[in-house]
Amino acid sequence: MQNKKIFSFDIDMTLLNHEDYKITPSALLAIESLREQGHIIVLATGRNPENSDSRQFVDIVKPDAVIGLNGTLVKVGEEKIFEHFFDKNVLRGLAKYVEGKECSIGLTLEDKDYFFNPHIIDAYDFKRWGQHFRKFYPAEELFDLPIRTLTYIGPVECAKDIEKKFPTLKLPLFAGMFGADVVEKVASKAEGLKRLCNYFSVDLTDTVSFGDSMNDKEILEESGLGIAMGNSIEELKQYADYVTENIADDGVFNALVKFGFINT
Repeated sequence: MQNKKIFSFDIDMTLLNHEDYKITPSALLAIESLREQGHIIVLATGRNPENSDSRQFVDIVKPDAVIGLNGTLVKVGEEKIFEHFFDKNVLRGLAKYVEGKECSIGLTLEDKDYFFNPHIIDAYDFKRWGQHFRKFYPAEELFDLPIRTLTYIGPVECAKDIEKKFPTLKLPLFAGMFGADVVEKVASKAEGLKRLCNYFSVDLTDTVSFGDSMNDKEILEESGLGIAMGNSIEELKQYADYVTENIADDGVFNALVKFGFINT
């Protein structure tokens, strides 16, 4: 067998196709083949893997480890090996910043929705899903809750302005350009991967990572092999070692075949 490697996969629009909201069957087959060879499977996502809307996908993939919330939560099985919490003073500044603006910042925590300017989220949900389904709780409760990362929904220009006004933050854009993750610069998926390399005694050169959004930039740069999906945000592709096909065209499976990690 080849050296034991860590294979890291983003969830949304890398494994999970938003067209049918299902994980691509060919990607699941490829992951099973990697697992049978003794490789380590990791999900690296901006999602909170402990929320029910994300837990379902963790349960399908059955990874050995999860890098959640853009590296602010790293778990091996149910063991938390690292977690980082958001600076509450910065959070209060963000809450003041979005007052009167057509953008929203907040998050879903334990299946409860806390967002400043919740009407922005509600309008986005209705546009995307054709229904209103959230039960919003007062966003101010976030000041007393354990927060790791936040979600931003709104114009790209406003996201860029937040980065200028809050120098400790980065807002990597979603592939759909409708929003971004809000992450303190001390954290990233790449830092989470390094922690897992140390945990599993795997060299960083023996890692392969897949992604599609700007929160995948660091992990694609620092992995032994960084692969961007064909449907990735264009800016991300310049940081990848290889750009595979779109998610709908079996991009994950095809890349793993191309580099000889699995057989057809």
